[in-house]
Amino acid sequence: MKTTRRNFIQQTALFTSVFTLGFDWFESKGAAMAIANEPGRFNAFLSIDALGKIRLYSPNPEIGQGIKTAFPVVVAEELDVDWKQVEVLQANLDTQNFERQLTGGSGALKHSWERLRKAGASVRQMMVQAAANQWKVDASTCKTSKGFVLGPSGQKASYGSLAAEAAKLPVPATVTYKDRKDYQIIGTRVRGVDNKSIVTGKPVFGIDVRKPGMVFAQIVRPPFGATLKSFSAEDVKKMPGIIDVVSFKNKVAIVGTSTYEIMQARQNLTCSYGSEAPLEGNDTHQAWFDAGMKSDKATLQRKDGDFAKAISEATKVIEATYECPFISHSPMEPMNFFADVKPGSVLLAGPTQVPQPAQKAIATLLGVPENTIQVELTKMGGGFGRRLSNDFALEAAELSSIIKMPVLVMWTREDDMGGGTYRPAVRYHFKAGIDAKGNITAFYLRGVGLNAGNSTRQDNFPVGAIDHVLIESVDQKSAVTTGPWRAPITNFLGFAEQAFLDEVAEAAGKDPIQMRLDLLARVKSNPVGKITYEPDRFAEVIKQVAEKSQWKKKPGVHQGFSVYYSHFSYVAQVAEVQVKNGKAQVTQVTAVTDCGEVINLSGAENQVKGAIIDGMGHAMFAKLNFQAGVTSPTNFNSYRMIRGNEVPKIDAYFVDNGISPTGLGEPALPPTGGSIANAIYAATKKRFYKQPFY
Repeated sequence: MKTTRRNFIQQTALFTSVFTLGFDWFESKGAAMAIANEPGRFNAFLSIDALGKIRLYSPNPEIGQGIKTAFPVVVAEELDVDWKQVEVLQANLDTQNFERQLTGGSGALKHSWERLRKAGASVRQMMVQAAANQWKVDASTCKTSKGFVLGPSGQKASYGSLAAEAAKLPVPATVTYKDRKDYQIIGTRVRGVDNKSIVTGKPVFGIDVRKPGMVFAQIVRPPFGATLKSFSAEDVKKMPGIIDVVSFKNKVAIVGTSTYEIMQARQNLTCSYGSEAPLEGNDTHQAWFDAGMKSDKATLQRKDGDFAKAISEATKVIEATYECPFISHSPMEPMNFFADVKPGSVLLAGPTQVPQPAQKAIATLLGVPENTIQVELTKMGGGFGRRLSNDFALEAAELSSIIKMPVLVMWTREDDMGGGTYRPAVRYHFKAGIDAKGNITAFYLRGVGLNAGNSTRQDNFPVGAIDHVLIESVDQKSAVTTGPWRAPITNFLGFAEQAFLDEVAEAAGKDPIQMRLDLLARVKSNPVGKITYEPDRFAEVIKQVAEKSQWKKKPGVHQGFSVYYSHFSYVAQVAEVQVKNGKAQVTQVTAVTDCGEVINLSGAENQVKGAIIDGMGHAMFAKLNFQAGVTSPTNFNSYRMIRGNEVPKIDAYFVDNGISPTGLGEPALPPTGGSIANAIYAATKKRFYKQPFY
C-alpha cells in the first residue's frame, strides 16, 4: 500500500481517540518528544488508536537489512505491547521532519537505539499515569502487560481506551527503561514485517513504478574514458514503439512505449566514440599498481616508532602482496529511476539508499528549489552500496527535463555490470619483522587503490599492539567509476590483513589464534598510539569462536581463522575445508559476532550468514576485466557468482553483553575471505594472494 505522509495523518484521524507522540530520531542526547498538536511538528510518529493499534512511521530506506522490522521491535518492547499490534509504515523523503534519512554504513540502528527506546518507554509511562489518574491510585502501584495497564486491585485498561487521556499529559522528562531480563521481543526471532507482502508480490519495487503518461527509456553509455562523437538513430526512430532518441552528457537515450521495443531498437543504434588518450585496460591497471608501489609520493597514514630501524634489526622479515580486481555490486534489481519534471515541480520515485542527496543533486542539476522536488521511496531489490550513488536518478531527471515527459529509465543487466559503479581495485604490500622470540616488532602496509581514496584503515588491529608501524596509501585516478561496495575498503583489506597475519604466525611458530590474543593483551596493557577498537571485545569473539568451532580438535578437518573489526562490530570466523577428490571444499563456517544488543535474532542471523555467503562468493569467483575502456563480463552467465550447492553450513553466534547495538549489515563480510584462504592453506599448503581465488 502506498501511503503519503498526509494520507497517514488522515488515516489516524479516522479513529475517535488517537494518541500520537512525535519523537526526534536525530537529537544527540535522546528523543525530544512532544504531544502532537499539529502534524508539521513531528519528525516521526508513534500512534495508538482507540482499538489499540500502534503505528510507527519508519524513515530509513529498507534494502533487506531488516531495520523496518528492528525499529518497531525496540519501540514495541519498551512500550510493552503485543508485537502483533504493531504496524509499520515506510516514509517517503521528508526533509522537514526527518534527518539522516538514508541507509548505509550499517549505522541506522546504532543511531536510533536510544531514541526508539525513549519513545516507547515514554508512551508506556504516560499510559500508566493516565490509568492511575482514572483509578485514583499511585502510578507506582500499576504495571503494564501486552498493551494493557494493570491496577493494584485487579483493574485493567487497554492502551486504546487510555489514549485520549494520555494525550493530555505532559511528556515525562525522565523515563525508566525495561530491564534486559524482562525483554519479551528483543533478542527473539521476529518475522520481517514485509515478508508476507514480498512473497505474494505486493510491494512496488522501482522497476515496477507506473505513472500516468509515463514512457520508458534506456541509455547507452560510452566506454570508460571515451567521448561520444556521433550517433546514427534514423533507423531506430522508425522502429515500433520508439518515441525519440536524444543525446545528453556523452550518452544516448532511446525513449519508447515499452522496454522490449527499446531493447529491440537499441540493436540498430550506432555510436562513434573517441578519446584523447588510450583507454584503460587490465594492463593499464597493473602498470599503475606497479608505479604506485614504487611511488615516493605516498600519503602517510600512520607512523609509530621507527619502522626502518626495527625492520633492519628483525630476526625474520615476512613480506606479501595482495590484489583484488574491480567487481560489480550485482543487485538482482538493475538500476532504475522514475522522474517527472514539470515547471514548478519534480516528482521522483525509485530505489535509492540516499534520497536526500538525490534530491539535492537533482535540484542543482535542474536549477530548481529542493522543496519543489518530491521523492517517493520504493522497495529495493538489493543495494550493497550501489544505490548510495545517484547517477541513475540524475539521468532520469535530466532526460525527463529534455523530453518533457514522465520517464522510467531502465538499466539492463549488461548496463548494470558494464556501466559502474564498482568496488575499487586495490593492491596491498605488507611487511613484518619478528624477533628471536617470535614477537612482531615492525609492521608496514602500503595500499595502492584505483579511485579508492585512502585504501587503508590505519587505526585498525594489529596497530596498537606493535611498537614500530608505518602505513601509507596511494590513490590512482581512473576513468572507471567506483563507489562504496559492501563494507567499503575492509571487504578486501580484511582478507589481506588476516591472511598475512597467519603467514606471520607460521613464521613465528605460533598458533594463529593465540598470536592474536597475545597482541590484544599487549593493546590492553600498553597500547601504542591511537586505536579505534576495544581489545576486550575483540578477544572475546576470538575465544568464543575457538570454543564453538572446536579449533584444531576435529580429525581430518582443516580450519582457518580470521577476525575483524568494522562498523563498530567484531566478528571472528573459523572456516573448515575438506579435500574431496583432490579439491578443497569449504564445508562449514562458524562465526561469533559482537554487535551489541541483538534486536531481532532471525534478522541478525540472516545478516551474518548473508554476509559470509557474499564474502565467500566474491573472494573465490568474482572479477571484472577491462579492455579499451570496456568491461567484461556483463551478465550472470559469465560473471561467476557463488552457487547454491557451494554454500557451506554456517553457524552464527552472538556475544550477549547488553551493549547498545552497533552495525551488522556489513561486519561479517571482511573476515570471510581470510578464514577461507587460511583454511585452504591448512588443507593444501597453497596461499592466495589475489582475488578471486579461482
